[in-house]
Amino acid sequence: MNVPDDFTQSELQTGKWWRHLLAGGIAGAFSRTCTAPLDRLKVFLQVNPTRENMGKCLSKMISEGGIAGLWRGNGINVIKIAPESALKFAAYEQVKRLIKGDHRSNHPLEIHERFLAGATAGAMAQTVIYPLEVLKTRLALRKTGQYSGILDAARKIYYREGLKCFYKGYIPNILGIVPYAGIDLAVYETLKKKYISKYQAHNGQPGMLLLLACGSASCTLGQVCSYPLALVRTRLQAQEKAAKGAEGTMRGAFREIVQREGVRGLYRGITPNFIKVIPAVSISYVVYEYASRSLGVNMT
Repeated sequence: MNVPDDFTQSELQTGKWWRHLLAGGIAGAFSRTCTAPLDRLKVFLQVNPTRENMGKCLSKMISEGGIAGLWRGNGINVIKIAPESALKFAAYEQVKRLIKGDHRSNHPLEIHERFLAGATAGAMAQTVIYPLEVLKTRLALRKTGQYSGILDAARKIYYREGLKCFYKGYIPNILGIVPYAGIDLAVYETLKKKYISKYQAHNGQPGMLLLLACGSASCTLGQVCSYPLALVRTRLQAQEKAAKGAEGTMRGAFREIVQREGVRGLYRGITPNFIKVIPAVSISYVVYEYASRSLGVNMT
């Protein structure tokens, strides 16, 4: 919502594009850190097959690791922002050039073209940084004293399970990009364009609350549709031992969840996900605005 999808030639030449990305990275780091306890709670609920509610799960987390333990896994979650953003931007620019060709170099992408470019760029970036996603899940679920840090966790997991384990859950993760990116983009663009056309008729600009509402609504709808895939991805990432038969596959994980917990089990942990949407988007927006001003990027 914050970082522009398309940079002008002037922004690319003057270097403003990296300032946008840096401001977005700072905003993402603040946002993720502030909502990290909710994110860890979501991961615990996703991998826990029992029907414990949020309160009991939160109490267990605090009793095992203390208040500071609520931020386990946040360090690597912040570290992966920079490479993921840079890779996504580079891939997006390349895919955009392929879609436009030579005859439409100065024309903006249509919404379906933006979706294709965004989903492709997201998939390429995720492929490269996916081992960090697995590490994030393992660090969020770790017990006190299990790992001394990120490098220690990576080394121990590699020696115990091999290189292949760093891509557990990769398929549902990639599949989840399509409905999430498509719905998020389509809903946000539809709402924003509808209201911007209304405000432009009166020579005004949509306010921050309106943009936050559009962003929160699109993000929430995108999550609802892609959440079962995200849950299966997390379950597969959390498997420390090689699963037998179909248990280690996406289809097997879906079948096991539905059989044991019903269809509702596919949405286990979505409540803290919903709770963190508005504060995450709000913090990100405010921090991005201040960071971009400090870096000399004019907000429009």
